[in-house]
Amino acid sequence: MILIKSKKDIDYIRESCKIVAETLQLVKAHAKVGISTAELDKIAEDYILSNNAYPAFKGYSQGGSPAFPATICASVDNEVVHGIPSERMLKDGEILSIDIGVVKNKYYGDAAITTAIGKISIDKQKLMDVTEKSLYLGIEAVKPGARLHDISYAIQEYVESNGYSIVRDLCGHGVGKHLHEDPQIPNYGKKNSGPLLKDGMTLAIEPMVNLGKYNVKVAADDWTVVTKDNTPSAHFEHTIAIINGKAEILTVS
Repeated sequence: MILIKSKKDIDYIRESCKIVAETLQLVKAHAKVGISTAELDKIAEDYILSNNAYPAFKGYSQGGSPAFPATICASVDNEVVHGIPSERMLKDGEILSIDIGVVKNKYYGDAAITTAIGKISIDKQKLMDVTEKSLYLGIEAVKPGARLHDISYAIQEYVESNGYSIVRDLCGHGVGKHLHEDPQIPNYGKKNSGPLLKDGMTLAIEPMVNLGKYNVKVAADDWTVVTKDNTPSAHFEHTIAIINGKAEILTVS
C-alpha cells in the first residue's frame, strides 16, 4: 500500500531530509585521499546526533541479513551500494558512493551521492555525470497524470543511450513514515505503466548505474553489493514529495 502523506507529515520528512543533505555535503567535503571510510562514518554520525536525529541505517536489517553496523553506506568503485565503512584508506582515482538515511520525530529521509577521490578517469567522471543527470530526468518525469514507471523509463532511456547499464536487482522506494515503503521504483520500465502518481507520495528515487554489465552480487559480508564484472558503479538519490502534481526535492540543504 502506498502511503499518502499530509502536509504535516511532509514537513517532518523535510526536516529529516535537510539533515541528510547537510550530512552528505559534510562527508563529501572530507572525502579525500588518505581518509578512511570509518572516519567519514564518524563525522556523519556526530553531525546527525548533534541535530537530535538518529542514523536510519545503523542497526537496520532486511531479509535476514545481519544488522548494518554503521551510519553511512560507503561504496568504492565496483561496490554498487551498502558498502560497510572500514579502516581502508581512500585512494587517488577512486569514486565513492555515500548513502545516508536519517530518522527524526519518527520520520525518515534518504539520499546518496557519488564523489571523486583525487583525480579520476574520464570514464568514471562520465559515469558519475550520466548517473546524476538520469536522477534529475527521473524527477522531471513527475507531473500531473504521470505514472510511476514514467520515472523508470526516463532513467533507463538516458542511461542506456549513453552505453551504461541499469542495475536491475535494486530499486528506489517509498520513504517517510518508514525507511522503506511501497512502492518499489525500478530504474527501468515501460512508459505509461505502474501506479498513478498522486499528491502526498514521498519517494526515494535512486539510479544505480554500472560502467559494464548490470549484473551484481552480494559480497561475503552479506551487505555490500558489487558488480560481477568488477567495473565501477555510481549511485545518486533524492527523496521527493509530490505536491500539486510536481516533485519537490526534499533532500536539499
